[in-house]
Amino acid sequence: MQQRQEAEMILSAGIDIGTSTTKLILSRFSLMNTAGASHVPRIEIIGKQVFYKSPVYRTPLRAPMLIDMEAVQSIVRKEYAKAGIKPQDIRTGAVIITGEAATKLNAEQMIHILAAEAGEFLVATAGPDLEAIIAAKGSGAYQYSKQTGKTVANIDIGGGTANIAVYQSGYLKGTCTLHIGGKLIELEKARIKAISPPMQNLLAQLGHSLSTGDPVHLDDIHDVIKEIIRVMIRTLVRILGGEAGGPDQVLLLGHPPDWGIPIDEIMFSGGVSECMYGLETHSEQAQNAVYEDIGFMLAESLRQSAGLKRWKWITPVETVRATVLGAGMHTSEISGATIHAEGSRLPVKNLPVYHLELHDRLPSGKQIVHQAMEQALRTYDPQREGINFALYITGLTALRFREVQQLAGWLLESYRLQPNQLEPLVVVLANDMAKVLGQTLQAMNPGRDIVCIDQVLVEHGDYLDIGSKLQSEVVPVVVKTLAFHS
Repeated sequence: MQQRQEAEMILSAGIDIGTSTTKLILSRFSLMNTAGASHVPRIEIIGKQVFYKSPVYRTPLRAPMLIDMEAVQSIVRKEYAKAGIKPQDIRTGAVIITGEAATKLNAEQMIHILAAEAGEFLVATAGPDLEAIIAAKGSGAYQYSKQTGKTVANIDIGGGTANIAVYQSGYLKGTCTLHIGGKLIELEKARIKAISPPMQNLLAQLGHSLSTGDPVHLDDIHDVIKEIIRVMIRTLVRILGGEAGGPDQVLLLGHPPDWGIPIDEIMFSGGVSECMYGLETHSEQAQNAVYEDIGFMLAESLRQSAGLKRWKWITPVETVRATVLGAGMHTSEISGATIHAEGSRLPVKNLPVYHLELHDRLPSGKQIVHQAMEQALRTYDPQREGINFALYITGLTALRFREVQQLAGWLLESYRLQPNQLEPLVVVLANDMAKVLGQTLQAMNPGRDIVCIDQVLVEHGDYLDIGSKLQSEVVPVVVKTLAFHS
């Protein structure tokens, strides 16, 4: 009689430090071997459940360009205690700094301090593209496109940016980020408190000026703010319609829209969409997040926009919590079950990925591997300081054992170019052969720790975090973009 399999449970945390708000969620992941008894084990996440949501806090600042790190740490400690968990209980998840918060002077320091304290989990810090992707998964846009086959644009509008991700049938088609957000002009007692640099640029382009201290109820001041909002929405409509032009460049952050296909339907998430939908208006969580900015005016103008009515609107599953939900539930992957990983050297974090494309039978493999190693060193460790990286190998299918030994020999010879031989040798494979390659590498070089994992999809230039081995002999993995935009 076959023994019933028990699911392994692990805890995941998502922490989002945004321009306007900071929030946290805690989730349970259920892991189980989905392969048959006679097959190679395949451990998959079969269930995800959010069991705790923090209130939505105003992001604490010590100064306009400085996050109050102690206050953020205090929020996280307090919320962990309320949820009845300890940092060491967390096995995966993500901390992200999003929107204008990623431009703060201590943003990178904040992310690493918080990651070190908040548990043995994997930290993904979002540049605008990754932020858009995470928000689209948290809002429900990704799942909706997957279920319906539609081309859906999720527009996540927070305090400082609008992050757009376009999905078609569950496949990412492109991203774009705009300087559109509620906190780009801040208010205090019906007067202008602060104007962000992107808004100063837009005002100059429009031939207007605003100053701190200006009363917003004056007709001319109010009219300028309304015109700024109209321009924001006009740019958003043109971007979604694939018609962006020169005047829109002032609001563009990074690359132009790159999806290249017509959009069928749109979904809004983020703090501004909460102003539109009010999903949390009556909740305790909404009490701590009173906005003094143009967010409500922007939300109302979006709702009334004739240009945006050309697309069907889909109500989001989450508004202000879309990004944190995506961070806590959608950033983690699980490696293959037949891997080789020295537990004493895990977790490893922030490994840049170098992509090595090989071909079956390895016709000129030795030279290709050696050239890839030299290029990876030039790219990631130009000063030869001992910075480690992961080699991502694709293009292989089934190899004979002699070919595995041949490949292992070339890898070890090339890895000797690394100045720090005490760091683990990390190899990621697209297909299912990590255990045999890892064991061969270890046998041929027992003096160096080997981490060899598979069934994880990464790209050249990504960063990789690999967590400690779980009971099911897999490791949680986060593929991430480390980007603090300015």
